[in-house]
Amino acid sequence: MADSPRPKIEISIRQPLTGVHVAWITIGNESMLNALNSSLMDQLVGVLREAALDEQLRAVVIAGAGEKAFSGGADFRELARLNAVSARDFITRLHRACQAIRDLPVPVIARIQGYALGAGLELAASCDLRIAADTAIFGMPEVKLGIPSVIEAALLPSLVGWGRAREILYLGENFDATDALAWGLVERVVPKVSLDEAVEQCIESLLRTGPRAIRLQKKLIRSWEDLPLRAAIEAGIDSLAAAYEGDEPRLAMQNFLAARRSRKLEH
Repeated sequence: MADSPRPKIEISIRQPLTGVHVAWITIGNESMLNALNSSLMDQLVGVLREAALDEQLRAVVIAGAGEKAFSGGADFRELARLNAVSARDFITRLHRACQAIRDLPVPVIARIQGYALGAGLELAASCDLRIAADTAIFGMPEVKLGIPSVIEAALLPSLVGWGRAREILYLGENFDATDALAWGLVERVVPKVSLDEAVEQCIESLLRTGPRAIRLQKKLIRSWEDLPLRAAIEAGIDSLAAAYEGDEPRLAMQNFLAARRSRKLEH
């Protein structure tokens, strides 16, 4: 019997336009439903931090290998061996992976097929956009394993509301893509066969935005999470001023006006 492939994080850089990079990052532990162990989490952090240095990067897609799971969660074999000291180290590793996703300067899309449970759902919640197959299954089952859901589970109330977050975290029950969409956990649900097409459509839309504008927008949204309203508005003023430090607004608006004039002439 052949050995299973060694779990690893794979990254491919696609160039849909000259000088434009879209990174596809795949969690490769298919035989274990792409469960996350310490090695995979460290690899993921390294890949994400390297991608963040790419000035031509426009978008990132995170997916799971195969068709059965985005990620089924933390590796149970490692969880079962933890103690109070090693548990802190393990969960800190997972937090670093989620934080590295959130720290990427460009939008990150979670391509969700199959299971997105526990740590896998926390990775998905850390992404900017979530597109799921209609067969996807979600859940935070940690309380059924004698532990609380922690770290980036703290993002769930802002996505689904406090009441629904309590339901997900207290009961530990799985739920389907229809519920995930209705609750606001994912932005789009499509038939499984259309998942890649939906992700590509999202990427195409992102590539029609201004490269600097979208980076400024992500940075601003991240700051809104931690700022009171007055400070968030002031941060927005600073961000708009920063946009005008380059030529992107002038060129984009010139193109917009030229296109509008062209449409008027056609009619």
